[in-house]
Amino acid sequence: MEPVVLRRGSAGAGAPLVVLLHGRGATEADVIGLADHLPSDVGGAGGPEYVALRAPITAGGGFAWFANAGIGRPLPESLAASTAWFRTWLDAEAPLDVERPRPVLLVGFSGGATFAGGALLADPSRYAGLATLFATLPFEAGVPTTPGHLTGVPVFVAQGDADTVIPPELQRRTWTYLHETSGADLTAVRTPGGHGLTADVVVALRDWTAGALEGSLR
Repeated sequence: MEPVVLRRGSAGAGAPLVVLLHGRGATEADVIGLADHLPSDVGGAGGPEYVALRAPITAGGGFAWFANAGIGRPLPESLAASTAWFRTWLDAEAPLDVERPRPVLLVGFSGGATFAGGALLADPSRYAGLATLFATLPFEAGVPTTPGHLTGVPVFVAQGDADTVIPPELQRRTWTYLHETSGADLTAVRTPGGHGLTADVVVALRDWTAGALEGSLR
């Protein structure tokens, strides 16, 4: 499938790139509005470009990032195929063979966050950070989740105590891995709510995004 995107913010060639990844059964239009609540300027050096990308697999009335064996459990071959498709698109948007490659930050919700986590785990050095919102990392899906694998990588995780969409055991496993094993430079937020963004999470995400992008430009 040809990539379908919506864009906000700076279009400069060197601008940091923040990729917004929607949940299962949704579209790029469902997530692009988040850009309006995230930083428009980074350290006085101009703003990032926000790009909401449509997932490559048709799912109901929307799209999905991978076929799964249950909620939050990607099939390894499907995750690998979508990750390869994503990297082809990303490497054209933010080439690595330039003097100063664009920093790339991944921000995903639900299934989009699981996919983004898989992309980061497959190649941690490619990304300036990951925000995983109300999701799980893709365990047993063909990407490494070994101790220290994300050492020093900025990661933001948000979970809801009343989230009944993501299986509780996967939420716990994600929380534990990121806190105790991954080595990530972690910012974590818990809310009493369910499977959806709340104002406090968006404010925390905005602050984290600004910090992660500023760090990537040093």
